[in-house]
Amino acid sequence: MRDLAGKQAVVIGGGSGIGRGIALGFADAGLDVIVADIETGAAEAVGAEVRSRGVRALGRRVDATDPASLEALAEAAVQAHGAVHVLSNNVGVVIDKPLGQCTDRDWAWGIEFNFLSIVRGVTAFLPRLRAHGGEAHIVGTASLAGVLALPSSPAMPAHLGIYTATKHALVAYSEMLRGELAPERIGVSVLCPGLVKSNLAATSARNRPERFGGPLPDPGGPRPGVEAMMMPAERVGPVVVAAIRANRLHILTHPEARPAVEARQAAMLDDFSFAAAPEGRGG
Repeated sequence: MRDLAGKQAVVIGGGSGIGRGIALGFADAGLDVIVADIETGAAEAVGAEVRSRGVRALGRRVDATDPASLEALAEAAVQAHGAVHVLSNNVGVVIDKPLGQCTDRDWAWGIEFNFLSIVRGVTAFLPRLRAHGGEAHIVGTASLAGVLALPSSPAMPAHLGIYTATKHALVAYSEMLRGELAPERIGVSVLCPGLVKSNLAATSARNRPERFGGPLPDPGGPRPGVEAMMMPAERVGPVVVAAIRANRLHILTHPEARPAVEARQAAMLDDFSFAAAPEGRGG
């Protein structure tokens, strides 16, 4: 989908962080943008930033866990801009807790926000992406944790088991969805960023629904030394735009992570070699 200028995009979870960076990147590429977020004020503020770049934009509230709210957003987007060509869904939560201590409610919260909210967004918007008969594109935000599985360490002392498992699910979903929609000229990409400056931990905490235990205390900022490693969110948008134009499946923002991904794949290939060598299996 190379010609983006004049097209219409919806960015769910666009009120801050990566979603905001994508919304601004879309504006710079000439797309009109509906910025949607659980926090109305944040959506409207980013909408104003987008308009300052010379394109049309609206800020809307959406609850990405509620199919009716997503359906209302999809209809409002068509009413406002006439069509939807690009959907970017950036809803997610971070849960820092060892797997052995995670409860069913922790898992339900992670699955609901990191995986099912993306699925529900596609369900709501796919009929609109099809309706105009032209090219369209879907981008779901996963994480570098969707292609790696990194335990807690002194350099990164966080327990991200639920986060990693749900982001892996989103990567697989995106790969399967891409195959299904390719004949319709609807591209699908999965964004797998490394560390990006955002307030994800804070928004996760204050917006946790009552059914998952209600709001949590503000976790504060990043751990010492981590913030310096984080990419500014504004740098993500141009990367996403370039990937949409090239119809790339995996959108990767941190090329320095390639050796870690290669090491993981090499370990898997070594397990295949072990399986193929009966004398090495023991028994």
